Amino acid sequence: MPNPYAEAGVDTAAGDLAVELMKSAVSATHNASVLGGVGGFAGLYDVSFLKDFSRPLLATSTDGVGTKVAIAQAIDKHDTIGQDLVGMVVDDIVVVGAKPMFMTDYIACGRVVPARIADIVAGIARGCADTGTALVGGETAEHPGLLGPDDYDVAGAAVGAVEASSQLGAHLVQDGDVVVAIASSGLHSNGFSLVRHVLGQRGVGYTDSLPEFGGLVGEALLEPTRLYTTPLLTLLDAFPGAVHSLSHVTGGGIAANLARVLPVGSWVEVDRATWEPLPVFRVLADMAGTPIEDTEGTWNLGIGMFAVVAAAQADEVIASLGAAGMASWSVGAVSMSPRELDGFEQGAKGVDGGAVRLTGAYAG
Repeated sequence: MPNPYAEAGVDTAAGDLAVELMKSAVSATHNASVLGGVGGFAGLYDVSFLKDFSRPLLATSTDGVGTKVAIAQAIDKHDTIGQDLVGMVVDDIVVVGAKPMFMTDYIACGRVVPARIADIVAGIARGCADTGTALVGGETAEHPGLLGPDDYDVAGAAVGAVEASSQLGAHLVQDGDVVVAIASSGLHSNGFSLVRHVLGQRGVGYTDSLPEFGGLVGEALLEPTRLYTTPLLTLLDAFPGAVHSLSHVTGGGIAANLARVLPVGSWVEVDRATWEPLPVFRVLADMAGTPIEDTEGTWNLGIGMFAVVAAAQADEVIASLGAAGMASWSVGAVSMSPRELDGFEQGAKGVDGGAVRLTGAYAG
């Protein structure tokens, strides 16, 4: 019997197969709090433990991966983009001191290719497992005619919880606090419109192999976003009260993201000489014919997170992060002293925060 929906370009059988292929990866993220398993209309999560909180706060975040998906599609490699999604969503939860509980995902595509969808979701599941987050639900939507047969986009949302008295933020930051940078793994998932523009101007393809990229260009650019949630939660438990605020260096670049987690009236000068930008950033800046400093508002240049830390415990925090495999270092200190703030970035994304500027020359 003819299937009008299939004739319109939607293959529900392919969607069912994709669910079967991803089911084991998704189930592996579940803990005793997850009810109902995979495939329900809604995910269920038991939050009875919140009754033990004095004042529980829920934290939520939603994001996507941006145009980095175009590179995954170009080289037909889809098993890392899911980790990028978790990094963009779940690592925003820990910034306020919250422990993530669960996440949902959404994949829109022009055509359901079950193995491709399963690869994407397997990456999401691995990221969720690494961050202690249950993947409790999701949706794969086939949009023929709106998206090309091999086009897709991904998005997700997560929820976490924090005791109100343990919430991190600008309200805790004090004069003299040390700003600790935590290394990124590469571009993460921001600024890829600029990356694609630069490569396009130079006629460089994602399947080209260039020594500057250490091999295939597309594979180098798909280096997954580093996940910070687990080591940061461990740090917060080990040094209660030491970390005052955290900043996830994503869209908007270095200064703007740090300014968002500083109090009004404070300022920081971030010393570029304290680190050497990762090679991929120098290669792309050279291709663009622009000083690397001009990209500070777009790319992370090797810093994925900032922690604003009590000065007396900064060395311990840096050592602890290093022991967890997270290279970190001091880039400056918070000051509340009055001063002229010309040239500083002040607040960002609607937040009236502190002021930040980068000074000096990069190492290397």
